[in-house]
This record gives sequence, structure tokens and C-alpha cells, in this order.
Amino acid sequence: MSNASLGAGAPIGEARPKGALDRFFKLSERGSSVPQEAIAGLTTFAAMAYIIAVNPAIMSQAGMDRGDLVIATALAAIFGSVMMGLTANLPLAVAPAMGSNVVFTFILVKGMGVPWQGALAMVCFTGVVFLLLSLTKLREKVAKDVPEVLKVGISAAVGAYIVFIALRGAGFVVANPGTFIAMGSLREPAVLLTLAGILVTPMLVARQVPGALILSIAVLTVIGCFVPLPNGTAITKAPSAFLALPHWPSNTFGQLDFSYMFQNFIVVLPILFYFVCAEFFSTLATVIGVTGAANLRRPDGSIPNATAAFSTDATATIVGPILGTSVVTAYIESVTGVQAGGRTGLTSITVAALFFLALFVWPVFTVIPPQATAPALVVVGVLMLQGLTRIDLGQLTNAVPVALTLLLTVLTNNLINGMAIGTLSYILLFLALGRAREISGVVWGLGVVFIAYIAVMTRLS
Repeated sequence: MSNASLGAGAPIGEARPKGALDRFFKLSERGSSVPQEAIAGLTTFAAMAYIIAVNPAIMSQAGMDRGDLVIATALAAIFGSVMMGLTANLPLAVAPAMGSNVVFTFILVKGMGVPWQGALAMVCFTGVVFLLLSLTKLREKVAKDVPEVLKVGISAAVGAYIVFIALRGAGFVVANPGTFIAMGSLREPAVLLTLAGILVTPMLVARQVPGALILSIAVLTVIGCFVPLPNGTAITKAPSAFLALPHWPSNTFGQLDFSYMFQNFIVVLPILFYFVCAEFFSTLATVIGVTGAANLRRPDGSIPNATAAFSTDATATIVGPILGTSVVTAYIESVTGVQAGGRTGLTSITVAALFFLALFVWPVFTVIPPQATAPALVVVGVLMLQGLTRIDLGQLTNAVPVALTLLLTVLTNNLINGMAIGTLSYILLFLALGRAREISGVVWGLGVVFIAYIAVMTRLS
């Protein structure tokens, strides 16, 4: 049979031409496909959809309209995720940041009496600072020149922190007056559901079941409809509505008050410093962790399209406050999509598309309980610990920074604390051994910044 008889097909032995999506997102080059990226996007979205409900719940306590905050949250996520996918081509979803919204509401507005309009202006201003740092490639240099031991420590700390917050959110880990933390009671159905998920989900992943994580989330959510809480209600509650037509967030859009920020600059400077540090290093940790999990870092340790990635979260942090929400950042939950196969920006585009749908049906996505997402996040966190195998923990110069970064992140519930103490211990150990010349300029700079950060946060506490 001649090649001509094969019709429009490519000649035998020749690769078929790549489609536009494949060429733009480099799907084949990174060993991915459109269905694989779609599943990854679905998985990431399922793990972070809670932000649609949680962010408005927190920021509305600052006196802002809750309905407008829902729309602003989704719009900020759409903008940031689309920009990340198109410019950086990385599987990083972007949305309003947890943590910064708490500082915004409870420290700035309720604690210091800053009007929420002035607080939004402060966030926007820090976004401009982030963007300038990104365009000068300072952030990319930091990401490249941070030693491997600190990168692995950050990635492992993020993994351990994901496990902790997932178990805590699901009620599997609870506060205890004697030991600070303890396992929840196995007499509670919610704890048992989480336990079942923790045991079964890794089996699905090990068996390489397609979409294992999102399948786990979906099944546990459905089961939660029939599992009662102590108050008699089901773990998975019925949504208040299945359709919710979006509206423009007119009460929060464009309400920034820069005059307040500049008139009280000395007073708000410590918080500005906090936002800069928190966003700079949390995004750095997320980008390092996610690209590491996706095996996207180059042999020299650099991150592809790092400047575009850092510029994206900076630009999104400028746009977010204009819409009416706090700091917008790359989400560590993106690792769930990476573990589901996401390798390109098409994952981020898929997340953005789902946030667009959420503008119309967001109540449906808010019923996913923490007991359903916790097992998937536990698997993700455990997988992020695998980088420890690349480090010789028999050397104190490696073991101490890694251990302190990981443990202090979890025990203080703050990633920046872990990064700060881990970095400072790295510097002091090398000084003690007379190896100061091996400490890069970037690490010295990080040490100075972290000392200043600790000083500022000590004054705020």
C-alpha cells in the first residue's frame, strides 16, 4: 500500500504535525497532552475552590460587601491564572492569597484602624514594588542562586505544611491543651471519612488511576452528603443555589485611597514591609516547589520563564485591589495539578476557565468539604518531601537548615518563619566552619532581609 492511499495522513515514519495548542504550550516537549492538562486544571481548581467562599468571608469583616468580594475573588483568579498560562507557560494557578487577607482584615483594618480603601491602596502599592523587582530580574536571580539545600528545605517545608493544614482543616488534627496538637476522635464520622480518604487516595495514585486526586475529592464529597456532624447536619451541605448570576463589583471596584497611605506612610510602613516580604518569599517558595515537583527546573537550578511568573503575580497584585481584593499570588495547591500531570500553562488556563464558570455556579463549588480535599493534599505534601533524597543529611550544614525550615514552618504555622531561621542557620554554620566565601551574595542578602523581617514582626506582635 502506498503512502498516498493513507489519504491525508502523514507518511509512515514521520511525526504528525503538532496542533496550535501543542506548539504554543509545548505540550509534547513536556510530555503532556490537552486531556492531561485539563485533568490537572480540574484537580488544582478542586483543591483551591474554597477561596471563592473563604476570601469574602474574611475580608467582609473589614466592612466590604461580601457579594462583591465573591465576584472580585473569581475575577482576580481568572486574570492571574490566564496571564500565568499565556506568559509564563507554567502550571501555576493564581488567586487571592490566604494569610494576606487575614493581615488585611484583622491587623490593618480592625487592628490599626486603616480604612479598607486605604488598605487596598497599600496592597496595590506593594504590587508595583513586586513588579519592579520582577522586571529587574532580581527575583529570578534569587530563585537561581539560592543553594539547593535551601530550595529542598523550602519545598519539603511546603509539603509538610500542606499536610498539616489539610489535616487541621479536616479536623483530623486538633488543638490539645496538654500536647498542643492531637489526633481528632475516631468516634467522629468526619474524622473517619478523612482517615478513609488518607488510606485510599494514595492507593489510587500508586495504581496510576487517571485523575486519581479529583476522583478522590469528588467521591468523598458525595459520601459527605450522608455523613453527619455532631450538630446533626451533613458534612457536605447542599448549596444555597445552583445558579448565581454574576454582577460587577461596583462597591469594591476602584475604591483605592492612596491619599491615606501617603499621609500615614510611617505608620503603615511596617505592614508594607510585611506584604513585600510575605509575597516575595511565599511566591518564591511556591514557584520553587511547584516547578520542582513538575521537574521543570533546568540543570543549573534556574526556573523557565521565572521573570514572567514573578511579573504575573506582581501584576495580579496590582489588579486584585482595583477589583476589591487583597494580595493575589501563585497557589501552592497548584502542586495537586502537577501531580495529576500538569506541566504547562494550559493547566492554569483550565483553572481560569473553571473560575469563570464559578461566577455563575460558585455555590456548588463551595460545598466541597475539607474532609474531601485533605487526602489529596496529604498525597501532594508527601510527594513534595521526595526532594530530601537529593540532600546528604549526614552533613550538619545540610540537615540543620532543612530541618529548621520544615519544622518551624509547621510548628509556627508560617512559611516565612521557617525560611528565615533555616537561612540564618545556613549562614551561621558556614561562618562557624570558616567557609564564608561559599555563601553567595543572594544568601547574604536574604539573611539581611530576614533579620529585618523578624525585627518588624517582633514589633508588630
